[in-house]
Amino acid sequence: MTVQLYGLDNCDTCRKARNWLTRFNIPHQFTDYRAHRLDAATLKTWATQLGGWDRLINRASTTWRNLPSNRKAPGSDPEWQLLLKEYPQLMKRPVTVTDDGVVSVGFNDTTYTQRFGITK
Repeated sequence: MTVQLYGLDNCDTCRKARNWLTRFNIPHQFTDYRAHRLDAATLKTWATQLGGWDRLINRASTTWRNLPSNRKAPGSDPEWQLLLKEYPQLMKRPVTVTDDGVVSVGFNDTTYTQRFGITK
């Protein structure tokens, strides 16, 4: 199994997730989604799997707080997709995708330990 990890190269949480995967010898590839913009279909798939766009968006971020109010309420999938293509840093991170297509956001030791079946 190869894990696909998406986030920002300079994100501390992304670094922690990458280090965790390396420590437990889980093959993974990292993609900085600011440098390599994701296509609309991928974003839609993630949002659907996670239970909606709100689960993919980091509303606590400075980027979100600085958005004009009219951009904070996209009314359709294409509007959400456009917003995330324009501001990829709005996505929670990291986004973890396993070979079976399961998508999750965020990182903590307990969640990854359970997800990857690691016994300590």
